[in-house]
Amino acid sequence: MRKQHVMVFLPAHNEEDVIGEVISRIPRVFHPAVKVEVLVIDDGSTDRTVEVSKQAGADYIVQTESNRGLGAAVRLGLEECVKRGADIGVMIDADNEYPPEQIPDLLAPIFQGEADYTMGSRFLGTIQGMKLHRRLGNYCFTLVQSILLRRWIHDGQSGMRAFTYQAMIHAEIIHDYNYAQVITLNLVRKGFRMKEIPIQYQVRKTGKSFIKFKSYMSSVLPAIIQEMRRPVEKVNVKHNTHFLPNEKAQR
Repeated sequence: MRKQHVMVFLPAHNEEDVIGEVISRIPRVFHPAVKVEVLVIDDGSTDRTVEVSKQAGADYIVQTESNRGLGAAVRLGLEECVKRGADIGVMIDADNEYPPEQIPDLLAPIFQGEADYTMGSRFLGTIQGMKLHRRLGNYCFTLVQSILLRRWIHDGQSGMRAFTYQAMIHAEIIHDYNYAQVITLNLVRKGFRMKEIPIQYQVRKTGKSFIKFKSYMSSVLPAIIQEMRRPVEKVNVKHNTHFLPNEKAQR
């Protein structure tokens, strides 16, 4: 049986302090039928992010000349995964808030043929140190997605997601600033099956978030409206049939 090629990609902008640790914690050998590679999308960093990523063992690094935004970086990451022949793409933030060790948990529903698109849910798992205003913002934006899709979502802003090859091809991110809401609205409306996986989350201890409340609200809300106004055709989704043998994971 041909090994399933999993590409883990990290959108990164000035994350020299933590990206090395994140890369080193990504499970490379957790099943004999899975090949894992790591891709860093460096979004115009001005620090040592690229150098640290290389030292930590990233297989590929793609750099942009300037900081284009998280949405643009994720879009590029999906494109690069497809270009490099990945069967499954996994996105994880480079800020060390999300648990790389749980990537096999994120992949399990895809390998078992239960989902085409998975998200790591902090609110189904644990949240350590998230400030109240961020938690409330997450609740509000997730509620909006739940209402629009008419299905309950627990963590619509998660920075840890996995996509089948077909989901990567059809995923559309219509603005450069962010991706979190529009990509879920886009994929679910097209007929892709989404599932949330509980994860263990902790707030970042170094560096700082580049998301500002005012710019987030002024950019994300119009993008949600734009996405929902766009006509979306259902995709003839070919669900994953490459089931992995039930062997104990090698963590």
